[in-house]
Amino acid sequence: MTPTTPVFKPISQMHLAPGSVVTIPHVSWEEFEAILQELGEKRAARIAYYQSNLEIMVPLPEHERPKDLVD
Repeated sequence: MTPTTPVFKPISQMHLAPGSVVTIPHVSWEEFEAILQELGEKRAARIAYYQSNLEIMVPLPEHERPKDLVD
């Protein structure tokens, strides 16, 4: 088994296609808070954190229309 080398890249530089979901395991609460701060309030992605797992989801455009109507 070959050892893996971690890749360090700011979350804000990730470009996900609409409908994409990325799960990152072993994320501490402090890392989660830093990621939220890095991404800011105005982000297209939805962020969820549960039991050290971070999930980043980009909704499809058709799911965003109702939100725009309410705004």
